[in-house]
Amino acid sequence: MSPPDLTNAVWRKSSRSNGDGNECVEVAFVSGVTALRDSKNPDGGALVLPPTGWHAFRSTTKVSR
Repeated sequence: MSPPDLTNAVWRKSSRSNGDGNECVEVAFVSGVTALRDSKNPDGGALVLPPTGWHAFRSTTKVSR
């Protein structure tokens, strides 16, 4: 499986990122997968997850506020 083209991905900051700029995660939904990246290093690569991986990631990283 080849990686998806993220060139024109629409990235949005995660609602779980904090406001002081130290923990900034961005997410984009492209071609049936979910991509995650560090907003401070957008050219540093992205973690690409299939739907089952995204569900597992969200299930294990929920933070109560």
